[in-house]
Amino acid sequence: MQSILLSIVAFIIAIGILVTIHEFGHYWVARKMGVKVLRFSVGFGKPLWKKVAGEDATEYVLAAIPLGGYVKMLDEREGDVAADELHRAFNRKSVWARIAIVLAGPLANLILAVFLYWLIFIVGITGVAPIVGTPLANSAAAEAGFVEGDQITHIAGRATPTWDTVYVAMLEGIVDSDDSLDITVSTEGGASEKRQLAIDSRELLSGKVDIVYKLGLQRWWPDVDPVIGGIVPGGAAEAAGLLAGDRILSSDGQAIASWGEWVKVIRASPEKPLQILLQRDSREIAIELTPGVKELETTSIGFIGARETQSQKVIDEKLRTVERYSPGIAVGKAFQRTGDMISVSLGMIGKLFTGEASLKNTVSGPISIAQFAGQSVSVGIDHYLNFLALVSISLGIFNLFPVPMLDGGHLLYYAVEVLTGKPVSEKIQLVGQQLGLLLLAGLMTFVFYQDILRILPS
Repeated sequence: MQSILLSIVAFIIAIGILVTIHEFGHYWVARKMGVKVLRFSVGFGKPLWKKVAGEDATEYVLAAIPLGGYVKMLDEREGDVAADELHRAFNRKSVWARIAIVLAGPLANLILAVFLYWLIFIVGITGVAPIVGTPLANSAAAEAGFVEGDQITHIAGRATPTWDTVYVAMLEGIVDSDDSLDITVSTEGGASEKRQLAIDSRELLSGKVDIVYKLGLQRWWPDVDPVIGGIVPGGAAEAAGLLAGDRILSSDGQAIASWGEWVKVIRASPEKPLQILLQRDSREIAIELTPGVKELETTSIGFIGARETQSQKVIDEKLRTVERYSPGIAVGKAFQRTGDMISVSLGMIGKLFTGEASLKNTVSGPISIAQFAGQSVSVGIDHYLNFLALVSISLGIFNLFPVPMLDGGHLLYYAVEVLTGKPVSEKIQLVGQQLGLLLLAGLMTFVFYQDILRILPS
């Protein structure tokens, strides 16, 4: 329950910030262009708070439904305008002024992303060093010559200090190339070597399993003693009576020497009763444990809801890393990261249109975004800021789609006006709004449905 509340609060704060920045972009440029702003609203529906301020008596509103916002400007199409204020009406402004006002919202989101990344890189964002474990047998990673202990340092010339940057660089490489990725690694002996990883972009961008796993790469993880560190309520481990501190000695007579061996046994035994011998304090206890089943894309694995905690010290010493730069260098890094994410996003959109990426596994709805918000804030403020930057970029790009009801739809109308010398008729705009509303309603229904499928048990 606490995690759900955290996700909801983190989501509302994120949406509030992103919508406010987006609408402020419209508001600020509109004011600069001499347009009278009647209302600046964050949220829709019934006002929870309202203030009238400024020479134009602009209404500043915080509304009940925190899923968007709007800036209402003086416009003859929406009501009578006094003769002495006609020059301040939005519809009376030049097409270039209207383009600037509409474009300002999405650009404000992209500028926010740059600022957030700059702040992140100054403060430092924690991550895990991209050290590779034993590649999966017969995988692309194994064929490319990866071995346990390799640390990925560059992908296609892009520095990769953490696993997060590996994912970004791989996604960018996959959308740009259809056959291979050039990867530089630092071996355990300290040598720098090249690996060429064969890829199939269509296969990698479809399905639920992450791309790193599909390529056969696994994160290196310290193998520690098979001692239970914690139990997840409601799982098979709790039902069987396992407790934190229990040391697993054997399963069905097979000795268990490490946590890795224990995980392999559990994963290979979904819904199969196991005879477990464990040590609790100074006593040996025999129990029966039946792992639950977890469905992956191509197979089923067992799981019991137990974790180990001994590896944390090793992780902190060997894997934990902080990506941090001076303020000056951070500016360049912030623009680079924003550019990378825009490139990846546009590339994925292109793959969606060509059918090489799956829409259901690419687009996230409010429920998934709320979960990501809660997870990121629980890790740390640096990861929450990173989440905000990613969503801000997505919001900016999404609003530029040439769909009526979105900023991109208005920009499409203005582009036609620039080419033809006359505005698009109100009748065509009305039909476009209806089609756009239908399209957006269909998209929202789809993403909500996919969100529900993700959270329902398999």
